[in-house]
Amino acid sequence: MKTVFLIIVILHGLIHLLGFVKAFEIAEVKALEQHITRGTGSVWIFAALLFLAFGLLYYLNSAYAGLVGLLAVIISQGLIIYFWQDAKFGTIPNVLILITAFIAMGNTAFTRQVNLETSTLLGNTLSTPEKLLKAADIVELPEPVQQWLHHSGAVGKPMIRVAKVVQKAEMQLNPGQKGWNSATAIQYSTVEEPAFLWEVNVQMNPFLVFRGRDKFVDGKGEMWIKMSGLVDVVKEKGEKIDEGSLQRYLGELVWFPSLALSDYITWETLDETSVKATMNYKGTTGSGIFHFNTEGEFVRFSAMRFRGNEKDAQRKEWVLEVEDYQSFQGIRVPSKMSATWRLDEGDWTWLKLEIVDIRYNDISEVHDN
Repeated sequence: MKTVFLIIVILHGLIHLLGFVKAFEIAEVKALEQHITRGTGSVWIFAALLFLAFGLLYYLNSAYAGLVGLLAVIISQGLIIYFWQDAKFGTIPNVLILITAFIAMGNTAFTRQVNLETSTLLGNTLSTPEKLLKAADIVELPEPVQQWLHHSGAVGKPMIRVAKVVQKAEMQLNPGQKGWNSATAIQYSTVEEPAFLWEVNVQMNPFLVFRGRDKFVDGKGEMWIKMSGLVDVVKEKGEKIDEGSLQRYLGELVWFPSLALSDYITWETLDETSVKATMNYKGTTGSGIFHFNTEGEFVRFSAMRFRGNEKDAQRKEWVLEVEDYQSFQGIRVPSKMSATWRLDEGDWTWLKLEIVDIRYNDISEVHDN
């Protein structure tokens, strides 16, 4: 679709050259009957160049695409109004380009805000000195957790201070939805001061994209979803979101094994293969149960989470289940997982997640969409 749109923009821009050709009498242009001065002809070619520049910038995901497209439409539509008899049909592509320019500007503003939040999140972590996770460090942890840490290969590796997790996913936004929506996401998580920031792009159809940002910082959570970077669909915060965000962070501990040593987490052994973890951070508390197999692999996490942020929202069981594993920087972690809500009307698996890459500690820059 992006290539098709680029072709439309280029053709629309080239059509503007006809006004220049007629004004400077380079060739006869029968489609334009009204007289065009050379000064006006120069404006026509300027509009053409702006459209060509917009098409290229938009195709390359430039942050300046929206502004250039908006300027091109303003100049073009002014010419069209002045030469309405000959050029009125140019309004149709102008409307399409105007909408696209506004979407581009919305996406740019969203990306800048998320990048600013990410830079702030990472600012106090990149200079923390490196330490190794030693076997002696984990002897106070429950036996299943110790076994998992050894099995993962985390023991003997540097303690994780910060991580960048690149993901792709299939999502269902509502119970009973037929089919899946494709998504890509990037998450940054910090360990010493628990926090994460997750940015996701969900492709609803060839024309509509939802952009979302979830974060957990200073013990507070927030969910933010925008349609095509323009319209807020969800922007939620509050105690229920705080608790749910903390539980999500806790469940994702399996990607950052040394987080098990956090002073904010307490452990309780339930049986030979399951343990309960409770996290208390800056006034927000949540818990969940980690399940392992006899070989020391993590297989499932479950927690009673609020589903929704309404006053009458109830806690429902939320389950992460592992489908596959992969090693990143020598640490074996779950690479394919599914997330399911256990609802009264039946199970709703709303997320199938795959880890594309994890980078630990060495994060020099924030991504730029």
